Amino acid sequence: MEKLYGQLDLETIEKLADIINRKELSELTVTSGDNTITLKGKKCVPPMPMPVVAAAPAQAQFPVESTLAESEASMAEEVSGKIVKSPIVGTFYSAPSPDKPPFVKTGDEVKKGDVIMIIESMKLMNEIQSEFDGTVEQILVSDGQAVEYDQPIMVIK
Repeated sequence: MEKLYGQLDLETIEKLADIINRKELSELTVTSGDNTITLKGKKCVPPMPMPVVAAAPAQAQFPVESTLAESEASMAEEVSGKIVKSPIVGTFYSAPSPDKPPFVKTGDEVKKGDVIMIIESMKLMNEIQSEFDGTVEQILVSDGQAVEYDQPIMVIK
């Protein structure tokens, strides 16, 4: 038998390789005298799976939807007239630009189709038209305020 690597022969190295495969070892190092041989297996040991911790559902600090519903209900009791609601999420502007007068003020007469506000959404200025004829009784939001979809903006009587 031919000796390889000092004291290790080919048959011994093959037996070590067999051990690596059977035991599914990733690496085996053998030292014989002054010589060291390291054999690496085909399969790597998969990393230990990390336990998955489910995130606790976030709880609101205050009930937003019920607060909005309550404020709309109380507003409906207080206000008589038609409520103009925001058709999109964005920022309310009462005028076409800061140096121009507002489209409408409390007490102004409006006709269906008149531009009554702008809502900026995604850097687009959306002119919102009145759906009703009547008099602007109340403006419920201030200029530059963020508004939600279906949020009451003004009351027309």
